[in-house]
Amino acid sequence: MFKTGLIAALVALVLFAAPASAATKAIKFGKLVDSSGRVQENVTVVVEDNRITSVSAAAPPAGAEVIDLSGYTGIPGLIDAHTHMTYGPDPLTRASRSNAGNMVLGQDALIQTLESGVTTVRDMNASEYMDVTMRDLINSGRWVGPRMYVVGCGLRATRSRYNVAGNPLGCGEGNGPDEFTRAARQQIAAGVDWIKIFGSTGSGEDVTGFQTVTYEEMKAAVDATHAMGKRIAIHSYGPTGVRDAVRAGADSIEHGADLDDATIAEMAKKKIFFVPTIDHNRYYFDNAERFRYQPGAKENLTNYIGRNLESTRKAIKAGVQVVMGSDAIFSMFGQNTRELEWFVKAGMTPAQALASATTTAARMMGMEKEIGSVAPGFYADIVAVEGDPLKNVGVIINNVRWVMKDGAVVVDKRKK
Repeated sequence: MFKTGLIAALVALVLFAAPASAATKAIKFGKLVDSSGRVQENVTVVVEDNRITSVSAAAPPAGAEVIDLSGYTGIPGLIDAHTHMTYGPDPLTRASRSNAGNMVLGQDALIQTLESGVTTVRDMNASEYMDVTMRDLINSGRWVGPRMYVVGCGLRATRSRYNVAGNPLGCGEGNGPDEFTRAARQQIAAGVDWIKIFGSTGSGEDVTGFQTVTYEEMKAAVDATHAMGKRIAIHSYGPTGVRDAVRAGADSIEHGADLDDATIAEMAKKKIFFVPTIDHNRYYFDNAERFRYQPGAKENLTNYIGRNLESTRKAIKAGVQVVMGSDAIFSMFGQNTRELEWFVKAGMTPAQALASATTTAARMMGMEKEIGSVAPGFYADIVAVEGDPLKNVGVIINNVRWVMKDGAVVVDKRKK
């Protein structure tokens, strides 16, 4: 499955290990904001190994390592529902590097993501199942990074006439319902957590959104995925792909602009999650010259951002469950939470924006009893910020000072 170079690189990298952590920690917060916006003052969070055992005003237990964060506000570890950890730091040189090189350089993306306060990600496409390997290296403690849920190769219509002529299909490729069923099963057999379909054009400077996968193909993949106990996300920049994805029963919709009222109402009714990824087009706009985009690209991106934002505004008003996803790629890591500013522009309160990256995202992942809250029994994913995140969402974006993931302190930028 893996090329020799990738395997060799992985063998060489197993010496990277997660930081050691004491069995019992007691973390003192001046304020703790849970994902519903409720504020507790002067509380101690007790962590045993990688789980939270209590949140109370009681004194730390005897023998615990005490971490005094009383000058900070605690929030749950954040969830970024759309990333691309293995795409490398620069689109202009990516083609000249091996997949192993992209994966090794992806360690920087992992660390920068943790530094933004994100302790869990859903990674949304990778070559040669690099994301599966990256996830497993993190889970084994060999690498430091956020908890990862991965999709392997995104499903898509064949991109070459040679495939249509009968040559072997590429990973995730297919034409027709039967081949999309096969492709979904192939990814699940490879050990992925979610399935993704690329249902339209759209990426980088391309904001066209032409539908590329039929309803019948989407439905076949959705049914196969659900039959095997997994969830499925469908990428569509344009409205027709979103409409068919909703009809087909997708669990989440990625991107999306120009959504009509009937489609939005159906998303709310079916409890389909919406991950609009508004900010990634701002990133492409900011880097248009560096990425050598064609003339007119910045104007097209600005136009799409406005339409994407308007669809998000309508979705929030209609009660659709909107989730933070950065679509972080290349050098965007560390900016993972800037999406929250767009959500506030779209009508969310700061508390609702925080929920989009905690409880709502955890519910989308089917992990609502394990991540997204600071509560007994949950994973010890906790972030300390400077300031009041319920008054200003910028506190979450700019003022992360300390991060615990899975009971281990992985970021500490407090003033000494």
